[in-house]
Amino acid sequence: MDVRTDVDFQIVQEIAASPAAVDQALVDPEFLGRMAELPKLGSAEVLGQSRDGDVVRQQVRYLFQADLSSAITAVVDPKLLTWVEDSACDLAAHHTTCTIEPDHYENLLVASYEAGLAENGDTTRRTITGRLKVHVPLVGGKVERAILGGLEENAAAQADLLAAWIADR
Repeated sequence: MDVRTDVDFQIVQEIAASPAAVDQALVDPEFLGRMAELPKLGSAEVLGQSRDGDVVRQQVRYLFQADLSSAITAVVDPKLLTWVEDSACDLAAHHTTCTIEPDHYENLLVASYEAGLAENGDTTRRTITGRLKVHVPLVGGKVERAILGGLEENAAAQADLLAAWIADR
């Protein structure tokens, strides 16, 4: 029986751009496609996007691509590690809410996060707070730690990708 509680996490990014520019990049389908360049992501595909005033709702599918231990691959097929990030980005408030919806193994993972942008001198501080729960007896904690490690690695690479993308515009 898996009796552990959810894992709360926080990741902070410093991005060399204004909050408005960061928000615009994060809802630009061309930039979102470039997210596949981040570590451990095999693809990024915008499935849908709509706008109502300052709020952009979007669904983006990602593929996890990395070497996994035999303990993890005994439970999941790496080719089926895809998920959709369903988000609402309020461009005026610089605030995003997001749920992670696995395409497969939906009973094994529950995750969501919120992200806020704040001006920080010449940069933008993006603070991401979320909750993650992996429902796999015995290895769930190991999987959660692997996911969080990947999120932190991707966040650092994403900050660089955002800054470069915005500077090229």
